[in-house]
Amino acid sequence: MDLFSFEDWITIENIIELIEKYRSFGPLPGVLLPFLEAFLPFLPLFLFVMANANAFGLGWGFLFSWIGASGGAYVVFLLIRRFGEARIFGPLRRNTKVQSLTAWVERRGFGPLFLLLCFPFTPSAVVNIVAGLSGIGIYQYMLAVLTGKAVMIFIMSFIGYDVISLIRQPIRTGIALGVIAILWYIGKRIEVKLKQKKYERG
Repeated sequence: MDLFSFEDWITIENIIELIEKYRSFGPLPGVLLPFLEAFLPFLPLFLFVMANANAFGLGWGFLFSWIGASGGAYVVFLLIRRFGEARIFGPLRRNTKVQSLTAWVERRGFGPLFLLLCFPFTPSAVVNIVAGLSGIGIYQYMLAVLTGKAVMIFIMSFIGYDVISLIRQPIRTGIALGVIAILWYIGKRIEVKLKQKKYERG
């Protein structure tokens, strides 16, 4: 299958059919597809999440997509953190834009990362790599990934499962926005605690 054939094949109907075909493996297909997208960013995460919501229902579909996307992002981050000093990454580390981005991530921490990871079309692969090359704490990044991806995956799942309700039931949309605000606030409070513990140890 060449690239053009793949682009023609990868539709939400075909992805749902693929998930149903391997339904005997339980949640594995629903988790694996978003997980792979972290390593192959040309794959359509939005379609994977929508397909999961339709195949498994809103709740389970969200959970499987969130686990897969968060797990994939965190593994990429850890790999870059482990092998970022390798010669192959030399040109990337010396790139002035990458250096400014890593410095920005180190200064700002959780807040901007959380917001970037909330948006469905943020190039998360770039975020993972830059964060891995930066000096941001592992637990701090994990917190941003878990909360930011939760918001992003929930929005995608909600849209994919019942887009009409976004318009007809504004209360549900308001609740979703409220959840985003609460997650951001909780994340900021946890970040403050992590920084305090780091300062006390230092």
